[in-house]
Amino acid sequence: MDLISGNTFWPSTLEQPLNFPPLAEDLNCDILIIGGGMSGSLCSRLLGERQVDTVVIDKRKLVRGSSSANTGMLQYSNDKHLTSLIHTFGETNGVLFYRMCKDALDQLEKLAATLDTDPSFIRRSSLYYASTSEDVPVLQEEYKQLTRFGFPVEYWDEQQVAARFPFRKPAALYTREDAEVNPFLFAQELFQSASRLGVRLYEHTEAKHFEFGENEVICHTSGGTIRAKKAIFATGYETQEIKTDRGVVLESSYVIVTNPVGDTPLWHEQCLIWETARPYLYIRSTQEGRIIIGGLDEPVLKSNQREIRLLHQQKKLLQALEEHFPNLSCKIDYAWAAVFGSSHDGLPYIGPHPRFPNCYFLESYGGNGAVTNMMGAQLLADELTGTHRPEMELFSLTRTTRPSPETTKPLA
Repeated sequence: MDLISGNTFWPSTLEQPLNFPPLAEDLNCDILIIGGGMSGSLCSRLLGERQVDTVVIDKRKLVRGSSSANTGMLQYSNDKHLTSLIHTFGETNGVLFYRMCKDALDQLEKLAATLDTDPSFIRRSSLYYASTSEDVPVLQEEYKQLTRFGFPVEYWDEQQVAARFPFRKPAALYTREDAEVNPFLFAQELFQSASRLGVRLYEHTEAKHFEFGENEVICHTSGGTIRAKKAIFATGYETQEIKTDRGVVLESSYVIVTNPVGDTPLWHEQCLIWETARPYLYIRSTQEGRIIIGGLDEPVLKSNQREIRLLHQQKKLLQALEEHFPNLSCKIDYAWAAVFGSSHDGLPYIGPHPRFPNCYFLESYGGNGAVTNMMGAQLLADELTGTHRPEMELFSLTRTTRPSPETTKPLA
């Protein structure tokens, strides 16, 4: 799958790229991770910490798939509101998922602090504004649910938004304790630290064919055969080429990064910004004073179509940025289009699949992928080292219906 069109920003921030060899021999290991993006890097680091004999392969260079197009916004709030999750999965499981996301944010911060190179992990707040007046009751109900369960959030009316920003919106939620990160550098550094912990990493090594035995997975690659007791498919959106999840939708999403526009604060607390409209726009800044704005998701997947659409969509994104911040003078330095996936019910897919014995999948689809990748890596690392995590049932790959509050069985 051709994941990205255009020119991504994050690789330009890395002074010394990692280099690992392609596989050129047959190997044995306890855990094989297929995929060298954010999810693979987190799994490799956690398993390396536990001294599990682990191998990682990727058909590209590490972190050159979707993770290089990630915009690095880390939030406990999700594309699907807590209110909606409660309606779909029941109060216990809806709140459980949001609390797991918030805990995953804390775990990402702790991991970032252990790395040799600072991946620009910075705690931020988030402004989530009502795109139209019709969305105000939705925000009011969401505010009620978030405060009811102890999440750090404020409700702002139109005047409170206008007092802090150069735009007016009918209302907004201001959530605390979110974050931003350089996702490309973060994943690179996680792999570097995993390597020092004994994890074996191989680039330009494509998994060609699998055999699933009673007690092992045999992976035939472009450079050798790997026998593993268990395997983790951390293959992102390309997982849909391995198996199809009926609850997943793949689209194209668009991003621009501006020139550096100043070293003074560009807006209130340099918060993350997004909106209630679907598809939604989102905005963040970087330490260099650049602005990242993205969105405009649409069902265009072929790379030649994305390249044509990118010329149009990048202009729309710049126009939207100027409408939000008319006093800033910006030009586009980087622009790209990338495959983006989401699930119908708003939850990731994490766990085993009956058609793939001794295998686990980590599919963190949705706008909060890095956070749910952290969550999934923790769940899988625990499961694979002897600690059962019943929460994983909520993210089952074989779920087919949306349980109602009346029928949902609490998982924790």
